[in-house]
Amino acid sequence: MRFSPNFLDEIRARLPVSQVVGRKVALKKAGREYKGLSPFKVEKSPSFTVNDQKGFYHCFASGEHGDIFTFVMKTEGLEFPEAVERLASEAGIAMPAPTERSVEQDDQRARLYKLLEISARFFEEQLKSAAGSEARRYLDKRGLHAETRGSFRIGFAPHGRGSLRELLRSQGFSLADMATSGMLIAGDDIPEPYDRFRNRIMFPILDLKGRVIAFGGRALDKDAPAKYLNSPETPLFHKGHVLFNASRARPIAHDKGRIIAVEGYMDVAALHEAGFPEAVAPLGTALTEDQIKLLWRMVPVPILCFDGDAAGQKAAHRAIDTVMPNLKPGMSVAFAFLPDGLDPDDLIRQRGAQAMTDVLAKTRPLIDVLWDREVAAGPLSTPEQRAALEARLRGLAAGITDPLVRAHYERELRDRLYQMGRRSPQARTGVQSGNGGGNASSSYARPVGPVDWRHRERARLEGRPERGRNWSYGTNRFGEAQNAQAAASPELSRLSQTVPIREALILKTLLNHPWLIDEHSEQLAEINFTSEALSALRDQILSIHASTNSLDTATLATQLTKTGVAKVVDLVARTMTHNSDRFAEPEASATEVEAAWNHILALHQRQDALERMLKSAEEAWYRDCSEETQARLLDIKRQIAIQSAMDHIDGEGPKPDEIEVAALIKRAL
Repeated sequence: MRFSPNFLDEIRARLPVSQVVGRKVALKKAGREYKGLSPFKVEKSPSFTVNDQKGFYHCFASGEHGDIFTFVMKTEGLEFPEAVERLASEAGIAMPAPTERSVEQDDQRARLYKLLEISARFFEEQLKSAAGSEARRYLDKRGLHAETRGSFRIGFAPHGRGSLRELLRSQGFSLADMATSGMLIAGDDIPEPYDRFRNRIMFPILDLKGRVIAFGGRALDKDAPAKYLNSPETPLFHKGHVLFNASRARPIAHDKGRIIAVEGYMDVAALHEAGFPEAVAPLGTALTEDQIKLLWRMVPVPILCFDGDAAGQKAAHRAIDTVMPNLKPGMSVAFAFLPDGLDPDDLIRQRGAQAMTDVLAKTRPLIDVLWDREVAAGPLSTPEQRAALEARLRGLAAGITDPLVRAHYERELRDRLYQMGRRSPQARTGVQSGNGGGNASSSYARPVGPVDWRHRERARLEGRPERGRNWSYGTNRFGEAQNAQAAASPELSRLSQTVPIREALILKTLLNHPWLIDEHSEQLAEINFTSEALSALRDQILSIHASTNSLDTATLATQLTKTGVAKVVDLVARTMTHNSDRFAEPEASATEVEAAWNHILALHQRQDALERMLKSAEEAWYRDCSEETQARLLDIKRQIAIQSAMDHIDGEGPKPDEIEVAALIKRAL
């Protein structure tokens, strides 16, 4: 079966070589490439390289070289059609039907590439001719000199309605191909097709391989209906998938670690002239998901540059809504806002390149611009208005597809809401208040900035409460031990990733109230801990209890430090407790501890039972994919999602509303 180059290129675009190779080879970043041990030859030192930008791998030990298709063929023993089918499925691209039509389309695309290249050369020649004198004067006035014009292949479309048409006809192209390419306007109601671009400065639009696929034209006539005009959608050009100047900016962006997205191609050219060649622009539309993903293939955090006026703010807000669902760990955007009323071209011409450097030095992360947008959306002086803000923020965070990024956004936004609640009513509406008191009851008089997640994590690992939070780590013997072991915090941080909060709270309660063991030792022994580390700590506690007549907090702490679970004890002691978890702290009363202990064990047993039911239901559904087994499986998943939402009521964070519960259920399904 013959596959079109466009189809294969689309698969390559969606699957970086490092992603495909990385499933079989442990790769490490080395500059612009990745390195690893050869999958084709036994070696001790890595000689195998992968280059995502160039789209190939190379093994210096064996001489093997190729792209994602050849790698799958060689490592999995597949034929080329099988490799294409495998990778197309992984990329989410439907396989083309093997028809004569696909061959015809390939032939047509080849003709269109040639036609557009000839058109670009024609426009370049026209700019240098007498007919292009006005265009040259305009470019000189805008500060775009000969070198920049040559780099961008800037040209000029003359006044005549058929200048390009006649040239292309002389080269053997049909009127149908001219119209299909977007260079000619034709139709049943048009007696004679005519050139689309007339009396315009022309900017060729290139694909990532540097081939001309379309044009953008800037009108010289002030009365022109459209100041900027782009080619229409064609078999080669889909404007939502392309960024102007991407082919030239991509290698520079990789070297500099920066890409700047601006509004239009004139801004891109001005930035290039001023020493910022790593600039790109969408083509007459707001940034699309495909364009954002293209930016991420160049750098992990592209800079989106917008005018500082209301229109620029609106465009930035649209970009937020496009980007957020697609966020991935390490992949985001930053925002740069220009002085009000200026675009990059104006700023550079009026104030020089340094002014642009200053703007780029003040980029803002997505989370800050998002927060400002939502806070400025309306007044926040009443509880209902602040509840509406919280609901909007929850909905935005819930729309993030990646679970890890979503969790961090939920936590960060929750922290900011908490800190905003501690401010005075004037501060909530943007009026800065003076310095107020410092206790919990008077904290509304003191504006407090958002808590940075790095400060929060550092506070947790260093065993101290983070600023503005109403929780503690305890001041008992276990609290002293955690400070003594602060050097172990990186290991504790890794361990904490596998420790469920509820299970840690159960054991923290025992550490601070060991008298519970006397009455609940059998119940404690039967608890099914999902964390092996916590299970080992439970076993040590029971062992110490069995060999000690009277067990108090100090004795238990001393005994546990002699065992192999000391670091787990330290981690449990660091577990943050909120107002609803105060029973785990040493100062809680026996009555409070007893009641909470029974409650938290019931929750844990309920969750454990649901997990076992889920496993059983999944096995039943795999054996018999009936409506009955599917309904049972979905019902259990709903119960787990609801249980997870209800856990927030008993533990950390604000209570979930119906929207959040629905989102949790949707994710569970």
